Amino acid sequence: PGHQMSNKGQEIGTVTKRKRRCGWFDAAALRRSARINGLTGLCITKLDVLDGIDRLDICTSYELDGKVVEMLPVGADDVERCKPIYETVPGWHESTFGVKTWEGLPKNAQHYLKRLEALCGVPIAIVSTGPERDETIVLEHPFHLG
Repeated sequence: PGHQMSNKGQEIGTVTKRKRRCGWFDAAALRRSARINGLTGLCITKLDVLDGIDRLDICTSYELDGKVVEMLPVGADDVERCKPIYETVPGWHESTFGVKTWEGLPKNAQHYLKRLEALCGVPIAIVSTGPERDETIVLEHPFHLG
């Protein structure tokens, strides 16, 4: 699936022109980032790249020296010894490309996004479903100050 995501998402380095490596969503790494940076909302981009993948893995935690750790460790030595622990959720075959409403997303795509929120502890504010500005689902305006 990494190659499929890279190709479909046109993940190519601007300067190097090399294909970027793509992988599964890492909720354990995002939990650490959310804690450090005080994240209040997520923007999920290129959801349409996942269209047609039967099963989606989500890294929920890591095994480090025989113990389960819920967040990616800080030290490089520890990270090197980590083994990802995955949860698998069903994918979808319907197209999400250009969808502009939550209700327009396939049910499995909605389930996937809700699962990411639950695992990360941060609400999803925006979902991008294509390259155009209007191919965006705004669930919560990121600059709402009210």
